[in-house]
Amino acid sequence: MKMYILNTGYLETDENNVIACKNIGTFSNPIIQNKWIKLPVMAFLIESSEGYILYDLGSNPQAMEGYWPNHLKEIYPLYQTFEERLENQLALCNVKVSDIKKVIISHLHLDHAGNLNLFKDADIYVPKADYLYAQNKIKSENNPINHGGYIKADLEVDVKKIHLVEDDFEISKGIKIINLPGHTPGLLGLIVHLKKEGTFILPQDCIYTQEIYSPVPKASGLLYDSIEYFKSIEKVRELEKLYNAKVIFAHDWEFFKTLKLAPNFYE
Repeated sequence: MKMYILNTGYLETDENNVIACKNIGTFSNPIIQNKWIKLPVMAFLIESSEGYILYDLGSNPQAMEGYWPNHLKEIYPLYQTFEERLENQLALCNVKVSDIKKVIISHLHLDHAGNLNLFKDADIYVPKADYLYAQNKIKSENNPINHGGYIKADLEVDVKKIHLVEDDFEISKGIKIINLPGHTPGLLGLIVHLKKEGTFILPQDCIYTQEIYSPVPKASGLLYDSIEYFKSIEKVRELEKLYNAKVIFAHDWEFFKTLKLAPNFYE
């Protein structure tokens, strides 16, 4: 089994959107300088015994050209080269879009579900609670400013079959889906057991950065349920100890620079 990390570009945002209240004024220092940071956007291709599995889809390449509403382009601008488009990252691994038969989406935010239109013939696995919440958001509110991090067009793609996931389960030998709610109503992480390089935990936005994770967990700047969020972080911590696993942090720019990126792979 092989695992490829696909580089699909990066977002920028205020650091307070990543770590809650990271840069705030105080009585003695009321005027502070906020920090504008980069957030890598990764997808993961796993070559399993049952074929290719793709975990997360990055952002739609037309995001900054009208696909995203203006307020999200201001808060989370996307930077993506032609080579960083998802289909071209797959090509680095000698994989075509049509080769992907299973897609797992951690949650349905703009930087994780943005290329669903490419996989209309695949089985799509999504967290049930997040899917229902997102669909209600886009259907009950006409103004996209009230849709949060969800993009209406991402959620209206007609696909072969959507599997609404509620429980942890093994989707393929050595690959387990785990539920990590909190950042959103539902969020799917992955545990990947590789023969040579050991076990990896991919928690995506359950854990934005290494600073959020340890030694004491911190709140992220975007939370649906803070109680479930901290429970999910502890679940990852327990699994890390159980498997002596490596945790890949979703949006940590410095950590991202230490990873092997496609066409290189972990096995």
